[in-house]
Formats: sequence, structure tokens, C-alpha cells
Amino acid sequence: MEPSNKTQISRFLLLGLSKEVELQSLIFGLFLSMYLITVFGNLLIILTVSADSHLHTPMYFFLSNLSFVDICFTSTTIPKMLWNIQTQRKGITYESCITQMYFYILFAELDDILLTVMAYDRYVAICHPLHYMVIMSPHLCVLLVLISWVLISLYSLLHSLMVLRLSFCPEMQIPHFFCELSQVVQLASSDNFINNIVMYFSAVLMGVGPFAGILYSYSKIVSCICKITSAQGKYKAFSTCVSHFLVVSLFYFTALGVYLSSGVTHNSHSSRIASVMYTVVTPLLNPFIYSLRNQDIKGALNRFYFVPSLKDQLP
Repeated sequence: MEPSNKTQISRFLLLGLSKEVELQSLIFGLFLSMYLITVFGNLLIILTVSADSHLHTPMYFFLSNLSFVDICFTSTTIPKMLWNIQTQRKGITYESCITQMYFYILFAELDDILLTVMAYDRYVAICHPLHYMVIMSPHLCVLLVLISWVLISLYSLLHSLMVLRLSFCPEMQIPHFFCELSQVVQLASSDNFINNIVMYFSAVLMGVGPFAGILYSYSKIVSCICKITSAQGKYKAFSTCVSHFLVVSLFYFTALGVYLSSGVTHNSHSSRIASVMYTVVTPLLNPFIYSLRNQDIKGALNRFYFVPSLKDQLP
């Protein structure tokens, strides 16, 4: 097939999770349920943090931002996949594919950066409790989030612009349920060597950098906890970062699965399954982890969503 100029591209074809027709209804129902639970759960976290003045602290400010990013992250891919199943169409326009790719990278990397910032917040809270509110001032918290958005927006824009320079054949098939960067780059009919270099270098930079920051923060946290003499003090200090540690573990294990399945084994089926864990299951479980493991969130939920209803029933 003769390579065509990129200006002639009309659309890509997203092959989805499965070609089996009988499985489409099951996939639609399953992913619609998970998407609605994800949006509701994360929205509940945001509303709870906003409504309860006891949760107006740096830790929960970052948590509400993480929940917002998780909603956007899931909304980048799942609605389009559900629409394709419902309409029995697989096409996505070239412009829509680039846009989806941009926002997917944006929110995925924001998740990573926010988890790193939250690890630093836990480090300051446990290792420097007397200076916590001075160090983690509202000004610094807003500034950290703002810088994260600006830097990751530029990072995502770089990858999107790099894809725009590539040429593709018309009606290229993407063996995925969304426009994933590495899959799209590999389909290019023009030279993609520079794209691969930038893609893998930035993946190492954005993957290893934040992860190293999280490891450093937790090494300091463990060191500080070991210096606490009372068992109750150790338990209290450790309990403040259990939820974050579980979310970080889930995020990086699934991200590693995506990398190994797509970048190492080049198995498209394994890549799709790992991507489901990364893009759907992780944002789905985050609200449950924080609401079930965090006493402050559980207390706020009881005060604002359960206690008022009980009061209304009292004479």
C-alpha cells in the first residue's frame, strides 16, 4: 500500500477489547457500570472534602484534585468505547484521536505527579509535624498543583505535536479501545525513529523521576516511624499513609503491566487487558481505598450523608 500524506487521513479504526459479537453487550454493561461507579465515587470524595471543614487540609486538597483527575482520566477513553459498542462503529477521526491521546497522557501523568506530591505531603506531616502547616501552606499547595498542570500540559502537547509530523495510511486499524500513543506511533508509514526516542526517554523520565521521589519520601517516613517509641504513636503515624501507599502500589503495578505488555512483549491482547486495569480499575478503586481505610473520610461521609437523614426521621 502506498503511504499517503497525513493530510489525507480521515479516521482510524479502534478494534476494541474483543471481536466477538456476543461479548459486546457484556463488555458494554460491565464498563458502563464501572464508569458510573468511578465517577460517582470520586465525585463523592470531592463533595465530601469540600463540605467538611475538618478536611480542608493539604492532604485532602491533593486527594480531591486526584479524584478530579481520575474522573477526567476515565472519561477520556470509556465514553468513546461505549459509544462505539452501542452504535456498532469503530471509527474515530484523526483529530479526535490526537485529542484523545493528548488528554490521556495529560491525566495519566497528572495522576503520577499528584501521587508524588501527596507522598511529600505525608513525609512533611510525619517527619516535621510541628512545622507541617507552615511548610504545606495553602499558597504552596496551590502552586504545586498549578505547576503540575502546566508542566504536564506541555509534556502532553509535545507528544501530540510529535505525532502530527507522522504520515499514516488511510483507515489504519489500532488494536486497542482508545488511541494509545505507542500503538499510533507504530502504525506510522513515515519514519518514527525520533518519536520512539522521545517516547521512551520521556517515559523513563516521567516514570522513574516521580517514583524515585515517592521512594525517597517513604524511606524518610519509615525512618521517622522507627524513631517513635510508643506502639500507639507508630500505628497512628503509619495509618495516615496506608491509603496513599495502597493507591501508589496499585498505580505503579498496573502502569508496569501496561509497559511490559506493550513495550516489551508487543502483545496487543495483553496490552489491552493491562490498559483496562490502568485506565478503569485503578480510578475505580481509589475512592474505595480512601473511604474504607481513612477514618477522616469515613467520619465525614457519616456526618454529611447518613446523620442528616437520621435526624429528619426523629420527631
